[in-house]
Amino acid sequence: MSKKEKIGNITLYLDYYSGTDLYNEGDEAEEIVLNALKCGEDYLKVLSENNTWPVLYQLSPERQNIIAPMDIKRTDEVLEIGAGMGAVTGAIAKRCKHVDCIDLSKRRSIANAYRNKEYDNIDIYVGNFQDILLQKKYDVITLIGVFEYAQSFIKGDKPYELFLNQIAQLLKPGGLLYIAIENKLGLKYFAGSPEDHTGVIFKSIEGYSKLDPARTFTKSEITELLLNNGYESVYFYYPYPDYKLPSAIYSEDYLPDETLTISMKPSYNFWRDVYFDEDKANHNLIGTKEWEIFSNSFLIEAKKDLD
Repeated sequence: MSKKEKIGNITLYLDYYSGTDLYNEGDEAEEIVLNALKCGEDYLKVLSENNTWPVLYQLSPERQNIIAPMDIKRTDEVLEIGAGMGAVTGAIAKRCKHVDCIDLSKRRSIANAYRNKEYDNIDIYVGNFQDILLQKKYDVITLIGVFEYAQSFIKGDKPYELFLNQIAQLLKPGGLLYIAIENKLGLKYFAGSPEDHTGVIFKSIEGYSKLDPARTFTKSEITELLLNNGYESVYFYYPYPDYKLPSAIYSEDYLPDETLTISMKPSYNFWRDVYFDEDKANHNLIGTKEWEIFSNSFLIEAKKDLD
């Protein structure tokens, strides 16, 4: 018999849950967010009383901006891998027929359910993506701040390649994969910002180790990964100042001009040095191919091969 719980209109499927939450952003912060979502508290009030990055990241409405350019249709079946506490789940649900969510954490999934309990087109599966047996194909799959962690939860000698191939098997022919991820050559890293996942200055520039929890990629590296592992085309968007709390999203066909005024200084969770003025450096790169190479983050649209 299937193990499941119901919160509002949403069903949480627990057959693949190990009994331990394998990912969290701090117990205190997650409990604050969960309680706020359960009680329907005003987000701005909660943020004013808890001025920390983990709480801001979960409750800021700017999180939803990242899905704006995604080609999600009203008839689409969507899979959100690493849905977390549901910061963008509701925004996806508004635009599609149905969204299935996967997350390693039961607590985070419960928070997602409370946040989005009014929707009747969301299901949540708690467990490791690699263990969950999904019975359908999807038009769109999203990895928002997830792909970089593949080496921590995908078993295999080449976890990133394996992850992409496993996702491709779940996409319909011509289906779309969206990856939001930091750029390992992001301008902020050269200017002194610690690497987002390790907190170590210059970590992504000097190189990761197998012991690191995550790794990011250059534009050319992730393009090659996608084209060699089940995808026929790749298109880049550039969220600014980054994908976490984007104020604007540019693309290969719509790049900024000299009127760009968004500050380029995101370093939400760490104290940082500032070795040069990132805003001036960013403006100096506008109009060059290097501007795209040094973008702090990418939102990548990859189209599955037409089988």
